[in-house]
Amino acid sequence: SDQKVTHSESPQAKKSQQAEEAIFYKNCRAAYLTVLKSSLENIKSKEQLRLVLQQAGRNPSQKTVNKYWTSQTTTLNFDDFCSILKEETPATKTELLEAFRKIDRDNTGYILHDELYKILTTKGEKMTLDEVSAITNLADFNCSGKLDYKKFCDLYMATSEQCCKTALEKLEVDGRLKRQQFGSEGETSTDGITLPVLKPSPKISRKTDHKLAPTKGDSRTPSRPLSAQGCKASVSSTISMDASSNRNTKLIEPHTIKEWQCAQSRGCFYLEEDGEIISHKYRLHIPHRSTVCITIKPLNLRQVEGKSCHWLSVDTALYVLKENETQENLQLVSFTEQQNKEMSGWKGELASGFYWLLPFTTGCRLKKVKTQITGEAKLVYRGEDSELALTKECRAALLDIFETIDLDGNGLLSLEEYNFFELRTSGEKCDEEAWAVCKENFDMKKNELTRQGFLDLNLMEANDREGDPSDLWVTLLSLGYNKALEMTEACPFVIDIYAEKCKPRIKAIYLEAGSWQLNRAICKSVVNKGDAKVMDGCENIIVYTYRMGTRITSVIENKSENKVIIHVNNEQSKNCLSNRGLTVFAVEVAPKSITVSQHVMPLNEQEEWLYNCVHSLL
Repeated sequence: SDQKVTHSESPQAKKSQQAEEAIFYKNCRAAYLTVLKSSLENIKSKEQLRLVLQQAGRNPSQKTVNKYWTSQTTTLNFDDFCSILKEETPATKTELLEAFRKIDRDNTGYILHDELYKILTTKGEKMTLDEVSAITNLADFNCSGKLDYKKFCDLYMATSEQCCKTALEKLEVDGRLKRQQFGSEGETSTDGITLPVLKPSPKISRKTDHKLAPTKGDSRTPSRPLSAQGCKASVSSTISMDASSNRNTKLIEPHTIKEWQCAQSRGCFYLEEDGEIISHKYRLHIPHRSTVCITIKPLNLRQVEGKSCHWLSVDTALYVLKENETQENLQLVSFTEQQNKEMSGWKGELASGFYWLLPFTTGCRLKKVKTQITGEAKLVYRGEDSELALTKECRAALLDIFETIDLDGNGLLSLEEYNFFELRTSGEKCDEEAWAVCKENFDMKKNELTRQGFLDLNLMEANDREGDPSDLWVTLLSLGYNKALEMTEACPFVIDIYAEKCKPRIKAIYLEAGSWQLNRAICKSVVNKGDAKVMDGCENIIVYTYRMGTRITSVIENKSENKVIIHVNNEQSKNCLSNRGLTVFAVEVAPKSITVSQHVMPLNEQEEWLYNCVHSLL
């Protein structure tokens, strides 16, 4: 449907959208280069992050800074910065005035300094007395112990605009900066920045992981766009795909192995606020050597008329790792590279022992997308008896959630299954004592929570808040739903393991982000099966590309003793969707290491797509 909308847009609309995108990235560059020397230089501290955000016209609170600079953060690059600006839109004058008017209930246009001190030093993100005094001492909008907040808002907006204007003027004056190649854009031209027509609005992943790939029989032609001409060395890859080749790899159908023993588990990919994807991780036990067939596909929940089923188009895969002496020592066995429609799978022989199944999705289709929501869905209502009840739409969403977290699919929630739900929604676990209390108050069978019990438990949260659905919204939003009760930031899936000579057993162990073992497995699979190309003029840099089903993945190997920065250019690609959300970007590769470059998929699987990528050494 997205593709149809693109084709139906008028040339004027497309040109206008491209112009808006160009202005946005120009403002990003201007703000970034006011604080840093180059767009390839990383933000190295919270203070630097605050400064570049201020130069972009934002006024970030400490909470906002902490949201993007966590205890695990060491650096943020230019692409991360663009992503943050997409999320943190500047406050408008109307929004600021509305906030002040909530305090000025008499609508006088003023707020007493005493009241301002009390609010700013005791509520929300608390300010110090000196910080508040810095505001109240400014003569431009203070008089007689009162703050004229309309004048304050005018000065705030003017200052914000001036910051942006100053940064742009510096960018225009400094020709060296203007010509510089930036992490998210190609060459500039007299008409502005050329953006790809077929790509959706840019979305930057916080990860620097990415991949690409060629397969035997695919056409490859050299390509060297203008943006690579200033680089020391480069290597190009081109793969042309028709629509019929997107999902035609051979995969044994489960119905042909009905006599085999089967184990099944459900799970889910969840999209975090920063764009990172977390999912369940599984431990598999194979009692005896056997031929097995392992598959994964999106879980097909109810189809509701008028509601999108976005998650059904999300790509899914599994990496199979053998556990040796310890759980830390994992060895890649295989991955689900075969595909049959939305299902991916692998068939082969496994020795007896324990294995780890690590689900994976590229992030090409499961990503942050801003959608226009006409109105917030209603979650609860009071019936004729004044009793609180869940609306039909809320019940349906909660029942879908139940199906997703019911990992073994038996129609009941065990304490273990329920705790994955609790960890996701509240960050805490329910212990045996609390579970016993649940058993006394909600419907259970065999010490497991029923669907009705699950609904009643969630309704209780609204009852506890006298009908306020805030806690219900926390649950729904954390599980991937938006305010229209559409699942847009999660992808439930189902894993099936068929074994010919034994009974396999699978158990969900963790719910976490992709581990270093998964990243290493992805790199190793591409190196083992992909097409290797040594970079012209630099034998220490090798780019591996591999195509599996509808996905192309590339990794970069740096054999040298020094860190390198690789410029990646996809400008010549057509009908392609990258997990980076960018046409041109830079990847930093540490000495003696391998890094994922990008994952690419067709934007529209019903049409031909051309992957054309140039990796260049800066």
